[in-house]
Amino acid sequence: MIKVYGVHGSPFVRKVLIALDIKGIPYEVVQQMPFSRDAEYLKINPLGKVPALVDDDLTLCDSKVICQYLEDAYPEVALYPKNPKERARAHWYEDLCAGRVAELASGIFFQRFMRPFILKQEADEVLVAKIIDRDLPPMLDYLESQIPADGFIFGDFMMADLSVISPFINAGYAGYQVDAARWPAVAGLIARVKQQPQVKAVLELEAKALGLG
Repeated sequence: MIKVYGVHGSPFVRKVLIALDIKGIPYEVVQQMPFSRDAEYLKINPLGKVPALVDDDLTLCDSKVICQYLEDAYPEVALYPKNPKERARAHWYEDLCAGRVAELASGIFFQRFMRPFILKQEADEVLVAKIIDRDLPPMLDYLESQIPADGFIFGDFMMADLSVISPFINAGYAGYQVDAARWPAVAGLIARVKQQPQVKAVLELEAKALGLG
């Protein structure tokens, strides 16, 4: 059986678990905190990041690489478009939202969730305000121009949709919500993706793990 190393609440672990659920692939979650300096885990992933996936003799340690492997090895149900141009766009959205967008959303999550509830420190609200008022809006403006008003980006629910909304799930745990009046397409996609059965199931597990459920 496939093993996924990671913890609920990570947007990168979330992608892999939902991808497995969409494809109906059985798996086991092995609890692993990122950057824990666990000597045994560093043998699996020398970067110490999560997730890592082990499928028999194969070990992979990046969520995008893992999801592409799952798409190739277990082609039903499709996570990526078959059209080359659409597939390239899907990879771009995945990279953008796993990079700069996730960085900004994680900043909100760290300041307003991790610092007060885990580290017992006060949030840096000046930094949060800078992210919300200055840094995040250009990213949201761009995403708003790329997302349809209804449905999903490539017709069916796919990895591109999950990749776009996943950082905002974490920011939501810290009280941030995308302004639906200013960015209705983004806010609408977030709401639609969160209603997908596989997404709902993983988010319920996350809420329990984070003490929110």
